[in-house]
Amino acid sequence: MAAAAAIAGLLALTAVTMSAARFQRRESRGFDSAAQVATSKDFDGGFQFCRLAFRNDRNGDGAGWSVDWPRADENLSIRLSELTRVPVSMEGENPKALLMRATDAVLSHCGFVMMTEPGGAYFDDEESAALRRYLLKGGFLWADDFWGDYAWDWWTGQLRKVLPEGPYPIVDVPLDHQLFHLLLPVSAIPQIPSIGFWQGRRTTSERGAGSAVPHVRSINDERGRIMVLMTHNTDFGDAYEREAEDREYFVRFSVPGYAFGVNVVVYAMTH
Repeated sequence: MAAAAAIAGLLALTAVTMSAARFQRRESRGFDSAAQVATSKDFDGGFQFCRLAFRNDRNGDGAGWSVDWPRADENLSIRLSELTRVPVSMEGENPKALLMRATDAVLSHCGFVMMTEPGGAYFDDEESAALRRYLLKGGFLWADDFWGDYAWDWWTGQLRKVLPEGPYPIVDVPLDHQLFHLLLPVSAIPQIPSIGFWQGRRTTSERGAGSAVPHVRSINDERGRIMVLMTHNTDFGDAYEREAEDREYFVRFSVPGYAFGVNVVVYAMTH
């Protein structure tokens, strides 16, 4: 309890003392606008948040790869640097967050890759094969922020192009797994709504009864290492992106969101 209180106090203090302008919301951008994919020159040995850009299928359920980008990527990197000794690469005053597609060769440089709103994603054969190679060679993919059964079914349909169901079952990650206590204590799976949903309704399930229970699930390799982490019926990305906009939202959702997120990054970088 003392450790958890200390962590919460540290996070609250840093949120208050950092410049408010630094955490103003950045609007999500389309891939064909200002977004630039990473090159090999962008990797300098420090931690860099890698985000997967992907195409959306109109039959899916998701708003696209750029939701929460780039502020969530930067903010989680900042908290990682504050709460651990992990060196984080910087570009000016901001952490150096990187963007790439599944077929980009630089994907192999990333020990940690995140994607948001995977319920609308579409992978073709080339992308599926590239992701499979990345994951089986030791890569780690975190898919976050998709709600309800339809988004889950759509995502798993795309995921099965990458990792077939037979040898790669999807399992629930138990609360005694390292992800919940590797560095910071997480006693339950937090259901994190988008900040707009929370401010308007003061509830956490964005799809009502259809998304009432948050899940942390994974696909593991033959040694038990998590290759694909899936946080369903919860939105960790908004907990990072929107941390400075509402103190109550920060305390209730960003603090446990960061505790879990830091654990995930440390796990990915050490397994």
